[in-house]
Amino acid sequence: MTRLRACLGAAAAVTLAAAGTTALVSSNASGATSALSNRWYAAAPYLMPLDNDPPDPAAIMDATGLKAFQLAFVLAPNGGGCSPTWGGTAPVSSDTAVQSMISTIRAKGGDVSVSIGGYGGTKLGQACADAASTAAAYQQVITKYGLHAIDFDLEEPEYENSAAIKNEIGAAKILQQNNPGLYVSVTTAGTADGTGWFGKQMLLEAKSQGFTPNNFSIMPFDGGFNGAASQTGALTNFNSILQSTFGWDQATAYAHEGFSGMNGRSDTGEYFTQADFQTVLDYATSHNMDRFTFWSLNRDRQCSPPDNGGRTSGTCSSVTQNSWDFAKYSVRFAGVTPPTTTPTPTPTPTPTTCKPAWSSTAVYTQGNEVSYNQHNWKAKWWTQNEVPSASEWGPWQDEGAC
Repeated sequence: MTRLRACLGAAAAVTLAAAGTTALVSSNASGATSALSNRWYAAAPYLMPLDNDPPDPAAIMDATGLKAFQLAFVLAPNGGGCSPTWGGTAPVSSDTAVQSMISTIRAKGGDVSVSIGGYGGTKLGQACADAASTAAAYQQVITKYGLHAIDFDLEEPEYENSAAIKNEIGAAKILQQNNPGLYVSVTTAGTADGTGWFGKQMLLEAKSQGFTPNNFSIMPFDGGFNGAASQTGALTNFNSILQSTFGWDQATAYAHEGFSGMNGRSDTGEYFTQADFQTVLDYATSHNMDRFTFWSLNRDRQCSPPDNGGRTSGTCSSVTQNSWDFAKYSVRFAGVTPPTTTPTPTPTPTPTTCKPAWSSTAVYTQGNEVSYNQHNWKAKWWTQNEVPSASEWGPWQDEGAC
């Protein structure tokens, strides 16, 4: 991890159930006996429980009324392997520190979601062999903490790896099927146009696998943004991308859309104040969006001095504020009653017949079609013994799953 945001993070959330419904009720080792409404998981701000001077969640709950927290981040072990750890170093299997925090939150009537991924580090989708083994690793986290919600934060550099994203989306679908009522959220990078090429490829992967989360959230910061107007513009553009990708109407796309902001000074020196958060909150609620969250509660307090010397910090916001000012916007979002209609699910893709299997000995010329790895491919030019892959500079064009 070479950039500050590797420590600061920024999340991606995919949600299984429709906004405002109640998730599965279950008992678990961490003391929770029932889930919160999904609206609370949709409003949960990010909190690093082991790094960046973790704040006391009980104090935040008392001061603001906040009930849900998005704990970050679960990664593959730094030394390699397909088992879940906190930050690449602390195995989930032997954890007691995070579990203690979760128990404290639940004892006060709250709950948590756990976020996997983030910026930097090795993700389980990269380290595990396939979607099934990736899902098995995440299932350990769900079982360990008795989770009712989980967040997939799919961003750099993982989202540039098509095989890893296939594993992550496949794992999300498996977890959705094996844990009825689980609230699953997916978060990815934001741009002025909504999201970039890799974000769009992730959406196409979800469509090809027939995976419908409750929301896809974008992070409109660290990309030349300047205040709330640029963020709401990105959310409008992202809505159009969701419509065109999944065939949804505008209202259904908003019901599957989320916002994940960054409070105060961003990694690239953008500033987002309390007034900016209020403007985006108004946009999110007036458009019946499904999620409103931010990075992070570790930063939701004033620096000393307030401007922090012009630096972005993982432990304070670098803007003038009272402690937990930004958390109050999450509480307001959770208090807004969501629509009662159920969003239209993603249409099930029509199966495509596979072309003849690719052969390492055959010669292919422009326009020849083959199948490989359950995808059809079209040759861009003459090629022989070049394995089909979605490389921009390679000889093959991916025509989708078959």
